[in-house]
Amino acid sequence: MISVGSVVEGKIVSVMPFGAFVDIGDNQSGLVHISEISTRYIKDINDCVKKGDTVKVKVIKIDEAGKISLSIRQAAERREPRPKTERENKGPVRPADIDWSLSSGDGLSFEDKLSKFKQDSDEKMQTLRRNNDSKRSGGYSRKGNHSF
Repeated sequence: MISVGSVVEGKIVSVMPFGAFVDIGDNQSGLVHISEISTRYIKDINDCVKKGDTVKVKVIKIDEAGKISLSIRQAAERREPRPKTERENKGPVRPADIDWSLSSGDGLSFEDKLSKFKQDSDEKMQTLRRNNDSKRSGGYSRKGNHSF
């Protein structure tokens, strides 16, 4: 009997634009949705699988009606857990773990830094507006009277 989480081998019996139907034996078949075929984007399912292919699938769901959802992608993933990185071993980041000091060596207070940021931002916005205005006017100066 098939159960959720088991990995079995099956044969693709039908390919549709949304996925592939796989015969997993014991008069049972399931659907591998196109999103469960590969980790990469699939534009055309026929580029990945075809009728008659033998594939290894993982049972990811069996609904009340007995419909079986399968995954080629999850069956292909490594089953052994990957080693945790040093960051993951430490656990979640807590506010107490963060250096909240704003000292960056420039001797400015938070208010001074905020004021400088606002001034820089205003200057950049002014330059951006000037560039957009010149593009809208077709590149000609608005001050001169040009007759064409």
